[in-house]
Amino acid sequence: MNKKAIYAIIICAILAGANGLLIKSMTSLSTGTIAWFRTGIPILILIPFLWKNGELHFKGDNKKMLLASLINAARMYLYLLAYIYTSIGNTVVLFYTYPIFVTIIEVLFFKQKIERKQTLLLLLAFTGIVITYIGKPFSFQSDDFIGMLAAVGASIGYAITVVLFKAENSRYSKNQMVFYQNIVGAIVFIPFLTAIPSATVTDLGIGVFYGFLIGIVVFKLFFYGLQQLSAATATTLMYLEVVSAILLGYFVLDEPITWNILLGGSLIVTSSYLISRLNKKTTKVVLD
Repeated sequence: MNKKAIYAIIICAILAGANGLLIKSMTSLSTGTIAWFRTGIPILILIPFLWKNGELHFKGDNKKMLLASLINAARMYLYLLAYIYTSIGNTVVLFYTYPIFVTIIEVLFFKQKIERKQTLLLLLAFTGIVITYIGKPFSFQSDDFIGMLAAVGASIGYAITVVLFKAENSRYSKNQMVFYQNIVGAIVFIPFLTAIPSATVTDLGIGVFYGFLIGIVVFKLFFYGLQQLSAATATTLMYLEVVSAILLGYFVLDEPITWNILLGGSLIVTSSYLISRLNKKTTKVVLD
């Protein structure tokens, strides 16, 4: 097994775990402005490479890909809201329920048969979500409630895009897939750039770095590792993102690691991981 590929995925997961720190640090930027940096910077970087490689001609189902990109833009906004309103631990744990929602979507809309193991794992994940929210008020006046609801919404949106992108994956290059992940967001979030004059230079710099790191570097590291490793190994190692995010939140932002995050998160991550293993022959990973 290629050690460099394993290290690449581990570094990828650790860097992806820094999502929350970067998002929470850009205090002078609005959610929409951060969303533009996350989607717009990768597009600006990719276009010259797509042009150079003759990949600006897209041959697949472009309507489906644009729909997936639109859903991804909405998912991205919810994802950012989650980090802003609740803790890094809450967000990353709930977001990693997406393999569960992928299974639900494929069962409901693609009539795939669900095994008894999958049903039990879905119940296990739901139990984990309930435990994670113990002690928090069910009210839109609660930041935690808004943030955690946004995290679940982002997870559902991500699951939908995984299913849509998976259907077209073989027709597009990796750079074209990244392009479609981000293009609608890069356009619809442009109006939020009017807030840039009131932002600090530091936050603008972090915004550019954020878009480059998460949108390009993390993606490239993942696919470098995926070329050498099995999809099952690569996706399993990516679950280190959850550990990385929670530890970074604890050590850098002093966010508490409560018993319900540990217990509920363990149930969610375990069920998501096992469902991913059951679906490994048909499910591809699309990075954030």
